[in-house]
Amino acid sequence: MSKPEMDETLFSCEAGLSAYVAGVCASLPGVPEDFNARVAPATDRRFGDFQCNDALALGKALGRPPRKVAEDLVARMDPLPPMLAKVEVAGPGFINFTLSDAWLAGQTQRVNALPLCGIPQTGGGQTVVMDYAGPNIAKSMQVHHIRSIVIGNALDRIHRALGYRVIADNHIGDWGTQFGIIIRGFRELADPAALEASPVEELERVYVASYQRTKDDPDYLDACRQELVRLQQGDPENLALWKRFVDLSLSEFGRVYKRLGVSFDLHRGESFYNPLLPAVLERLNAKNLAEESEGALVVKLDDEGLPLCIVRKRDGGFNYTTTDIATVFSREEEFAPARVIYVTDERQQLHFKQFFAVCKKLGATTRLEHVWFGLMRLPEGAFSTREGNVIKLEALLDEAERRARAIIDASSPEMPDAEKAALSRDIGIGAVKYADLGHDPRNMITFTWDRALALEGNSGPYLQYACARVSSLLAKYADAALGRDPLQNEWRPGSESERALGLELLRFPQVVSRAAEVCKPSVLADYLYGLSQAYSTFYQSSPVLKSEPETRDSRVRLCAMVLRVLRQGLDLLGIAAPERI
Repeated sequence: MSKPEMDETLFSCEAGLSAYVAGVCASLPGVPEDFNARVAPATDRRFGDFQCNDALALGKALGRPPRKVAEDLVARMDPLPPMLAKVEVAGPGFINFTLSDAWLAGQTQRVNALPLCGIPQTGGGQTVVMDYAGPNIAKSMQVHHIRSIVIGNALDRIHRALGYRVIADNHIGDWGTQFGIIIRGFRELADPAALEASPVEELERVYVASYQRTKDDPDYLDACRQELVRLQQGDPENLALWKRFVDLSLSEFGRVYKRLGVSFDLHRGESFYNPLLPAVLERLNAKNLAEESEGALVVKLDDEGLPLCIVRKRDGGFNYTTTDIATVFSREEEFAPARVIYVTDERQQLHFKQFFAVCKKLGATTRLEHVWFGLMRLPEGAFSTREGNVIKLEALLDEAERRARAIIDASSPEMPDAEKAALSRDIGIGAVKYADLGHDPRNMITFTWDRALALEGNSGPYLQYACARVSSLLAKYADAALGRDPLQNEWRPGSESERALGLELLRFPQVVSRAAEVCKPSVLADYLYGLSQAYSTFYQSSPVLKSEPETRDSRVRLCAMVLRVLRQGLDLLGIAAPERI
């Protein structure tokens, strides 16, 4: 069998080496056809850049000493492809690979110079619907809304960067029994001045007061129900009030989204799908999936190990499940998406498992994914209306900017006020976002200001400060080199810290792909933090501007590549990368 060729066009060293080693393994007599070789980053860089431990498993399968198998594999790699400087066998059969400096430099520079720093366009021709945020009409956005917005928007940005056509849908709660209560309460309890000053806050007050009254006054409760019936039957006056509530709420939501740098392609609420709900029952009946249970219409999901799913309540009304099923088929018809990704908190897991299962039974072909996240807490406990520690989302953002401004005032008093204001916004909002995105979404978060705004450790301001440090270095270089573009320099790996930094840069495209695959922006956040640490190690051990001109120009190119990746990565997380802090 001829020796395998190395595919050096692959951006990922691991993918390229794994494919190469798999071909070499396949040339050994007796190797199982389903054997998959895997090359991983070396656990100890003193012995190489990557390692492969497959000879241990192959030795067992072939009945040979693993070290002999490893030596045989290495012998079949001679002569080495240009990508590799050396390959060595260590211990009982580990194979260590060291990349050639010339290849590492050339590949790093090539990938970094590509659009989006080499992020592969694997999503071309595919549509993804991102369903996130989804607040309820006539209710202020609270701090617990931040996780769906921030995680959803990061996944939105990451998928767009990978070439997907993304439909970002803010699936708002704009229909249901609560609107009868709000409409009745609005007529009797609304304060015009308060409505003018703070529309959604006043609507929320009206709803709470009206709801409390329904508990004590049966006649008032009946009046609210009548208002709902009129709305559902298309009464012009009630429809006009409902639309006003929706418009006022969307206006306030839009202000918050703008501060967070978030935008949507659609703002479709439950009302949009209301006319489609009878068709859901028709589909269920056509497939003999729905049956009555205690007056309700349900779908049994015993085969899936799930409780029965209610699709029509005892009173004949529909529920969230019916609406969500209708939404899936509407999206399939309109957008033909490959995936629909829902970003909500962990408490809705059963709901999504149930309606996903029903959609599958009804023949839905779209890949439906629920990205659930843990709740956010304060150090003293969970947010609770009863305990009075619920924080409005805008108040959280205001406080973030205020605290960031205090830090800037203390560290850079000479900075112009306009620049301070912009920087306060970038740092404050970035800190809040990264305090979320820096964790696995499924982890519960205990939010503290000290940790969120820290300039050391794994925080948004730390990464922003890393960008500012590199920007400052490049500005000084531009002054010394009369404006020469550092990205036109040639990088030649020198110190070990330079090589380690170059290897980190090469990982970026693969990391972005991985973050999308597992729907975890934290994968990218962890990478950016590691890259910043690798840069710090390089900067402390390898002089840049004070080096000889040739070394200086080479290292400045490396710094410029680091800045490109940091900025690109932060942008995918929705975080600004200021030039100075």
